[in-house]
Amino acid sequence: MRHGIVILPQDSWSEGRRRWALAEELGFDHAWTYDHLSWRSLADEPWGATIPTLTAAAAATSTIRLGTFVASPNFRHPVPFAKDLATLDDIAGGRFILGVGSGGTGFDAFVLGQSELTPRQRHERFTEFVEALDTLLRFETEGAISFDGDWFTAVNARMVGAPAQSPRLPFVLAANGPKGLALVAQHAQGWVTTGPDGVHGDDWWSAVAGLVERLDVAANAAGRDPGSIDRYLALDMNGTFSMSSVAAFDDQVARAAELGFTDVISHWPRANGIYAGSEDVLLEVAARFSRKA
Repeated sequence: MRHGIVILPQDSWSEGRRRWALAEELGFDHAWTYDHLSWRSLADEPWGATIPTLTAAAAATSTIRLGTFVASPNFRHPVPFAKDLATLDDIAGGRFILGVGSGGTGFDAFVLGQSELTPRQRHERFTEFVEALDTLLRFETEGAISFDGDWFTAVNARMVGAPAQSPRLPFVLAANGPKGLALVAQHAQGWVTTGPDGVHGDDWWSAVAGLVERLDVAANAAGRDPGSIDRYLALDMNGTFSMSSVAAFDDQVARAAELGFTDVISHWPRANGIYAGSEDVLLEVAARFSRKA
């Protein structure tokens, strides 16, 4: 089992640097930050930009993998975003993972004056976004890329040079529905799920087990070995904060392992509100899985 940690972009960089560097020192395999312009109950609190935060994190670390949890097309176009990602991955020495989803229906979906999209439209945009990024991020040293879709257009776009990872940086796609899982099977090195919204406890775990089965079906339908897809589970969406205690963490990781997940992702404890907890628990948890490694 690999362990990841989400560090929200809410602190000044003097504190942010400490957390990202400590995540590496403690032995976390990957560290992530949200890719939002603001987020839910934290909308009125400080909130930094994603790419500068991850670029600074890349400079402050050397081995831990870094990622977006998760990027979306709500406020991004694939051409400038691909250039940001390729540059970031170069600075990170090929340690970047692109977590990407279809885009939520909250603040980010309307901040630029967009109209509300149907679920079908959001999926169609997601597919086009992923396919465009897949093309752009594989591109190497010369020539240009053009595409004309229903949602995104590019005319003679150019990238920054040879990718830092081959054939491109890995995609971890967020998906729960059958169309999204089919997209995972087609394009992704990994799948991430937060489980169903509004469901907690054993019901949440049962629903996640159902999603695992659906991913296997989608992979087989695409002619792909289901075991070739890494599986990431966001632990803190089931009504119990995984870092509330060592026992809570151990229980959730064990249940994720039983379902075949290769990776789990928790949140760095905050002082209050959502994900509130003690950093002492995080330190104790990390000491335990570091010793096992």
